[in-house]
Parts: sequence; structure tokens; C-alpha cells
Amino acid sequence: MSELLLQADELTKHYGVSRGLFRPKATVKALNGVSFTLAPKKTLAVVGESGCGKSTLARQLTLIERPTRGTLKLRGADAATADVATLRGLRRDVQMVFQNPFASLNPRKTIATTLAEPLLINTPLSAAERRERVEALATKVGLRPEHLRRYPHMFSGGQRQRIAIARAMILNPGIVVADEPVSALDVSIQAQILNLFMDLQAEFGTGYVFISHNLSVVEHVADEVMVMYLGAAVEIGAKRRLFAAPLHPYTRALMSAAPALRAADRRERIVIHGELPSPLNPPSGCAFHKRCPLAVRRCAEEAPALREVDGRQVACHEV
Repeated sequence: MSELLLQADELTKHYGVSRGLFRPKATVKALNGVSFTLAPKKTLAVVGESGCGKSTLARQLTLIERPTRGTLKLRGADAATADVATLRGLRRDVQMVFQNPFASLNPRKTIATTLAEPLLINTPLSAAERRERVEALATKVGLRPEHLRRYPHMFSGGQRQRIAIARAMILNPGIVVADEPVSALDVSIQAQILNLFMDLQAEFGTGYVFISHNLSVVEHVADEVMVMYLGAAVEIGAKRRLFAAPLHPYTRALMSAAPALRAADRRERIVIHGELPSPLNPPSGCAFHKRCPLAVRRCAEEAPALREVDGRQVACHEV
């Protein structure tokens, strides 16, 4: 079995927020005990509606923030309790591709400078060696040599995302966290960028954590899927099993809302009533019970734990 690139166990992140003068702080429970693993050359897709904790999870995985509780191991090293020097080394192995490629690139720097900067900071390579690596990777992502002398505003959205991917891959990281990397692109360009991700993964052995709300994109790139709701995982399993027969009521509702061109691929629409609860005051028991068509009294009183059901993990009393 390949060594795991990433292992999260009961990963939790809570934020204290002010409620005004003379009032005690409230706690936003953004992430609540999420556990999963990631192996080389595998893609874990994280899906769920806005406010489910996807972006908070991304900040934990990229070591921007420390978790409130739980463990996060990168190649066996616990990043949750690591000192500053250890974190500096671990950050080289985790890179991120953002949703908006234009906002993530410095408009004052040429593409060559942008791609060489991680090498300048993190490696002892000479200027000639840095230039050689930049040119080689630029070619792999579909850029021409003359593009390296240009600035970000001179490119299309798809080209800018290729540049952002090249910057993320320049240090040959073990893990790349991609937060909605194609949602800002034209549909005609999305497939090209997704195929580029997959080609680079096959060549470098990178593990991806792919955050997306687009289930068609997830079905194209993922090996495993983790469905999140209000900061917790409600279903985790292999992509084929999960798309063929979703078990959790929330997963079924998400799948039913995904558009399909062929009538045979369309699912019966399941409408969820009500709004996503506030992470400031989550409901007792199962967080989904107030919107769930299968909810019973037990759901309001006891939070379901993830358990093995039909080859995947599901957090539901009624499945």
C-alpha cells in the first residue's frame, strides 16, 4: 500500500466572533470532526452547498490556519502541532489553486518571475536552473516561451489558470488543494483545464483535494467523494458507488439537482425545504434533521456517526 500523503482525524475548526459590547463571544463551528485520507495519484472531491465548511477545510489543509482540535498528518508528520520550522518545510509539499486565476496572480510581475519565485524562496537552484525548470513546466501546461515575458492581464482566463497550475506544481508538491478551479472559466475551457490536472497528476504522482459544487466536474476527476453538510462529512465513498447509488438523504438531493443532457441520466428531483442552519447555533442531533424527509425523533436527539454501509461511510440513522 502506498504511503498516505494526507491523513485527517476529527479535524475541527471553531472561530470566536464578537457579538457586541458587554456580550460574550459566540463560537462559529465551521468544521466539526472531519476525517479522511489521501493517497498519491488520487483525487478526493469535497462537495456541498455554500456554508458547509469546504473553504475552512482548505485553509486547514494548506496550513494557513491551525485546527482547533484533531490531527492533520502530512506524510506522517502532524501539522496540527508542528513548530514553525517544521511547518515551513511542510508548506512546500502543499500548494493551492484558487478559483479566480486573475486575482491570484501578481499583475506587476511577468509570468517567468511568478513561476520562478517559489523556486527562489524554497530551493538552492541557480538562476539558470530556475529558468530551465520554469520553461519546462510552462511547456507542460501549454504555454509558449514568449508567454513567460508577458503579464497576467495579457492572457485569457484559461491561460491564467494554466499559469496558476504551473505555479502550484513548480515545487513538485505531494498535495494540491484546488478550490473551485474551473468555476470561473467558460464551459469550453473547463474540460481542457481538468484534463491538464489529470495529466500532471499521472506524471508527478500528486494527490488532489478538489473542492467543487459542480457534480459533473467531480464525476470527471474524482476517485473518492466526501459530501459535507454544516461542517461535517455525511457521506464518503468511491465516486462510482456514490454516483450510482447515493445513500444519505442530503447526497441524494444534491445528485438529483445536477443537470443531465440525456433523459436516462436524470434523477427524480428531491427538493430540500428550509435554509442551511447557522454554524453559530447548529441544531441538536443530526444537523440535517430539520430539512430531511426521513427524519425521526432519534435524529433530533442523537448525532449519527459515520458507519460502513455498502462500501462507503454514511452518517445517517435511517440508512
